Amino acid sequence: MKLEEYKKTKGSKGGSLPKKLKGAIFDMDGTVVDAPYDWTNIKDELNTQGKPILSYIQGLAEPEKTQKWKQLENYEKEATKKAVLKDGMPKFLAFLKTLGLKIALVTNNSRTNVLYLLDKFDLTFDLVLSRESGLWKPSGAPFNAVLKQLKLKKEECCVIGDTFFDIEAAKDVGIDKIFILNRDHEKFASTPAKVFADVEALQLYMVLIFSKLKEFDGKDKKDYSEEK
Repeated sequence: MKLEEYKKTKGSKGGSLPKKLKGAIFDMDGTVVDAPYDWTNIKDELNTQGKPILSYIQGLAEPEKTQKWKQLENYEKEATKKAVLKDGMPKFLAFLKTLGLKIALVTNNSRTNVLYLLDKFDLTFDLVLSRESGLWKPSGAPFNAVLKQLKLKKEECCVIGDTFFDIEAAKDVGIDKIFILNRDHEKFASTPAKVFADVEALQLYMVLIFSKLKEFDGKDKKDYSEEK
């Protein structure tokens, strides 16, 4: 499949990845794993008043702050137990590592839940930042921390997520290579992100770019791009 054919099928906002791409920053829930969060209901239950959940809770006075942290943690614990690994993700992570990319995981979830999922699905990242770092999306602060700790430049890094928070955080730090895993392309039409229906589509896009759009004639390339 040529890139132009690909643009007409699974991908949106076609573009190119620079050869100097050296790092990828992943979101967790909805990106690496799928977890059954009902964020609309959770925000209503917590009465966040339209504010980001973590910022809202952190700004509360005691004892309400502690009560709502526990409430959020209970929602997260139940969703984490039911989380499933997104189709194609292990293969995609392995593919990026073969390219020599440094891989980071940045999530607003707790470290307890992150470690549980990494252990459950046998996943490893070069760097993991959870909310205990005090750096939360949609601020670009956690992405800045990744760039600093992994010694990357913003031009050398891409962000892979599934929500507007990921896009806003990337824009805040100046990362312009933003890939969103979501089947609703129209939802992100006004953003600078490239939207992909699934992991396989994103991986195929990257394979095509890095292979300079040549036909796949090597075993590894075929393995990365074949249908499941």
